[in-house]
Amino acid sequence: MLSRAIDQTLFTSYSEDIPVFLKKIYAARGVAESQLSLTLAELLRPDFSELDKALSLLEQALTEQKRILIIGDFDADGATASVVAMKSLRMMGAKQVDFLVPNRFEHGYGLSPEIVNLAIKEKQPDLIITVDNGISSFDGADLAKDAGINVIITDHHLPSDSVPKADAIINPNLKDCNFPSKNLAGVGVCFYLFSSLKSHLQKNGYFANNNIPLPDLRHVLDLVALGTVADVVKLDQNNRILISEGIRRIRAKQCAPGILALLEISKRQAETLQASDLGFSVAPRLNAAGRLSDISRGIKCLLTDDMNDARRYAQELEAFNQKRRIEQERIQLEAEAIVKAQEVSESKFALSLFDPSWHEGIVGIVAGKLKEMHHCPCAVFAKSGDCLKGSIRSIPSVHIKDLLDLVDRQNPGLILKFGGHAMAAGLSIKPEDFWHFKRAFSKAIKQHLDAKIPTVELLTDGEPEAFDISLDNAQLLADSGPWGQGFEEPIFYGNFEIVEQRVVGEKHLKCRLKLMGDTRIHDAIAFFQAPLDTKQVTVAYKLSINTWRGATNLQLMVEQISASE
Repeated sequence: MLSRAIDQTLFTSYSEDIPVFLKKIYAARGVAESQLSLTLAELLRPDFSELDKALSLLEQALTEQKRILIIGDFDADGATASVVAMKSLRMMGAKQVDFLVPNRFEHGYGLSPEIVNLAIKEKQPDLIITVDNGISSFDGADLAKDAGINVIITDHHLPSDSVPKADAIINPNLKDCNFPSKNLAGVGVCFYLFSSLKSHLQKNGYFANNNIPLPDLRHVLDLVALGTVADVVKLDQNNRILISEGIRRIRAKQCAPGILALLEISKRQAETLQASDLGFSVAPRLNAAGRLSDISRGIKCLLTDDMNDARRYAQELEAFNQKRRIEQERIQLEAEAIVKAQEVSESKFALSLFDPSWHEGIVGIVAGKLKEMHHCPCAVFAKSGDCLKGSIRSIPSVHIKDLLDLVDRQNPGLILKFGGHAMAAGLSIKPEDFWHFKRAFSKAIKQHLDAKIPTVELLTDGEPEAFDISLDNAQLLADSGPWGQGFEEPIFYGNFEIVEQRVVGEKHLKCRLKLMGDTRIHDAIAFFQAPLDTKQVTVAYKLSINTWRGATNLQLMVEQISASE
């Protein structure tokens, strides 16, 4: 367990109206006071290469009422981006705008030739706009262009050395893109494009000339917040602004009925919403449809303005989520059995696992769980047609997209296709090449880590004073979010005595803890934790607020608990 170092220069630079408790936390994250402002006025200006080309194409498409087709991804980021695009274009007067999302089992990922052929057959678009995908879709873009369709790619995934031949590409990670933040989610890129389009059209008199009310794109910030949280991108100031504004709108119920319906079915209150509720309650229900069937149900849930329809879609998504949980538990148990049967040396640096019965839509979650348990990059494969499709989840010290580039160069033809970013990637290989990939993957990671076995130390904000463990500070932290990747919610530690413990929900531990040297007793919850046979424990925890039967109390959310040394 390690404690974050506090930047003393930053600590002393903060104004007096910031509580000392928060000053320590901000200074330990290297955040200047100027970066704490989360108003829309602080949003970065749009400075994307090829933005002008995209705006001209979109203006022409709107003016001439061309058929516009949004092609999204089959996850929560892609779903929210699809809805942002649909709603924005409708607000701007588009009468022929529709969406099409790939079914992962039939069309593969992104702007594939299969999805382009389906688009031509069913939608006959004049313009295709990809959201949260497309940067690696060379063949699909070529096919669309050959069919006379204009293509705008909006994506945030890392490009390879070359990019598809689209009419315009909006991606902050393009080599020649000057947009300062490289951390936008797909829905964030989409929001920037349509915000820029609104300004462009307003400047050219489009809305006045066509008697169209000036669109207010703040109305889609609830969706931007949901997609950004769901995609677990780094929460720099820009992303925190987008999330904060979106959460504010959801709390005021100025949001898509679908979000309210999903909160309702997951027993979360909109009025007290935190970013974690979006990430752990709403997003999994959206993703479940894309994992097991078709994310279009999730898109329709977020797109509808009718609360009854939203509730009906939310119930369908809940059913998918229940199936997903059952399937995930089965695959996870089987994967763990494979890991235990392996030689220890095989799983020190990387895990590569496959079983023909595993579900293609679930292996990504299992890869993430295994990565957390074994602290190494994990690739989990499922059968998909005549190839294996794998999902990889990585650790901070291994940039997995770059590593796959290396494996591909060292083993030409081994990987059929791949894409992703620093912490997650997807790929396809031939079934007969699984063991070859397993060896090559592990070897490349071992070389990258210089043969040093990766270790994970829990990073904490140290041991607070007894009086800092309070409901007021829990509320202060809740109000100081959003917390997440790159702006981690504070974890504290201390030595406690277990006053009482009992199992709840068959597998969780409910405790009452007393800090050593203090007389107060705190409620605590440790998920997936068995009872301990010792009274003196060292606990890493978060300060959380628990509301039950109208009473609000402090609750310690246990991250790690063990016998005191």
